[in-house]
Amino acid sequence: MTVFQKILVPFDGSNNAEEALARAVELARLTEGEVLILTVYRHHSMLEASFSMVRPQDMPGNTDTAMREYAREVADYAKRMAIDAGATRVRAFVKAGQPARTIIRMAEDKEVDLIVLGSRGLGSIESYLLGSVSHKVTGLARCPVLVV
Repeated sequence: MTVFQKILVPFDGSNNAEEALARAVELARLTEGEVLILTVYRHHSMLEASFSMVRPQDMPGNTDTAMREYAREVADYAKRMAIDAGATRVRAFVKAGQPARTIIRMAEDKEVDLIVLGSRGLGSIESYLLGSVSHKVTGLARCPVLVV
């Protein structure tokens, strides 16, 4: 059995995520592995939505729907990037939730061999107060993690 047959790449559209995806594709090409791309969006409560700068009447549906649609666009973009870079087996997923926990859950559910993620993403002020997603993932993952 070859190592790194399933490589999970959390992707938020940041420059570091693009670099992580490029490294993951290189590894997948070497091992003939599969790249699993995960874009996570956060569920927003009505209270959180009320703090946004978007008027409710301007929203297409609700905040979650808009965020899910945008996350799908980001995941599809990443999938095209991976294919253009030479990956032959690529799947993209969109999940709602807290990023680090959602990444860990996906890694366990899909039984991935490696997680490749950027050292910094497009995170909010929360990451500065509570720790970065990459830091949390490296501490919680049961498989190897490559931080780019």
